[in-house]
Amino acid sequence: MTDLSEVITRVHREEWARVVATLARRFGDLDIAEDMAAEAFATVVERWPVDGIPPRPGAWLTTIAHRKAIDRVRREARREEKHKEALMLFDNPEPLGVIDDDRLRLIFTCCHPALAMEVRVALTLRMVGGLTVPEIARAFLVQEATMGRRITRAKAKIKAARIPYGVPLREDIPARVTGVLAVLYLIFNEGYLASDPEKEAVRSDMTDEAIRLTRLVRALMPADGEVAGLLALMLLTEARRAARISASGELVTLGEQDRGAWDRELIAEGHALVRARLASGEAPGRYQILAAINAVHTDARDIHDTDWVQVVALYDQLGRLDPSPLVRLNRAIAVAELDGPQVALAEVDGLPLEAYHAFHATRADLLRRLRRSEESRAAYDRAIGLAGNAAVRAYLVRRRDQLAGS
Repeated sequence: MTDLSEVITRVHREEWARVVATLARRFGDLDIAEDMAAEAFATVVERWPVDGIPPRPGAWLTTIAHRKAIDRVRREARREEKHKEALMLFDNPEPLGVIDDDRLRLIFTCCHPALAMEVRVALTLRMVGGLTVPEIARAFLVQEATMGRRITRAKAKIKAARIPYGVPLREDIPARVTGVLAVLYLIFNEGYLASDPEKEAVRSDMTDEAIRLTRLVRALMPADGEVAGLLALMLLTEARRAARISASGELVTLGEQDRGAWDRELIAEGHALVRARLASGEAPGRYQILAAINAVHTDARDIHDTDWVQVVALYDQLGRLDPSPLVRLNRAIAVAELDGPQVALAEVDGLPLEAYHAFHATRADLLRRLRRSEESRAAYDRAIGLAGNAAVRAYLVRRRDQLAGS
């Protein structure tokens, strides 16, 4: 049964977005798509222990979900019209147009300009990324109930405004791409360091899917600098994944990672994208700057060889585009390497990030380096209480416990 549970979990990770996207295209209703996908997976739990795992799990799930959706629309008030429309879509699917991937088409639909940007991102993380409402709430640093209401309202607005599940015209794609990139980046981040303590610390299925979809967006918009920048950022981050978690399941920080375990092919591809953007002479956007910062890190032989002056300069450039507390926090971490922990702590203290575990973890480390052990221990306790990722918690607990003898 344990093996079957693992298979079901893996199939859910791999097939959720595909089933939802297929149903959304066929029925043009996000509620039906999500609800029937969920019912199909509930059927899996009932049937597979008895009937066994089908040879093509994704196709099996899509068929079950489609039948359930047909049953649902039959029960609704306008069942004949909706039923005929659903059957017509099923038998004669519309041309895919400039986007030939259902999941990417669903992302562009959820990122419709009629929706506020934060709502676009949250809705797509739920519908395409398969993230739970608590996971999305943690990504936005808001309450779970608040996020649930946002997603519900977004689906209702799409339905009321009759926003179609369809291919945007090529000239409309640039207007939606900012939200699309934000979604893909958050999906990648959730996979790279999952926020749910019940999930694996690193979810390669999500990072792989985010990279795959970003490559598709780049094929659509090869001249867009931010698309290239996001792809480079993902590749340079993904390149370090094998060295990010220890054999005991603990987070390994950048300074402690075995750089020989980094994926040099991904690094080379990411560096090439960064160099190409620099050679373009165009002013870089947020993702291009973040990619450049990661290029500096992955170019260094070890942590001491890092060009921290360049890293701080890049964060200064990023801060002019995005003066958010998160950018200021990350800049302060780099400042600590140049000007020491006291200067960095002065920049960190007062940032409005009390609900963010990395804020307290950063303070804890800076206080540790200043030999203010009791304050450091309290900051570690706060970070541990907020951290959702098991690998991060294990690292923070070890660092806190090392203060015992200081």
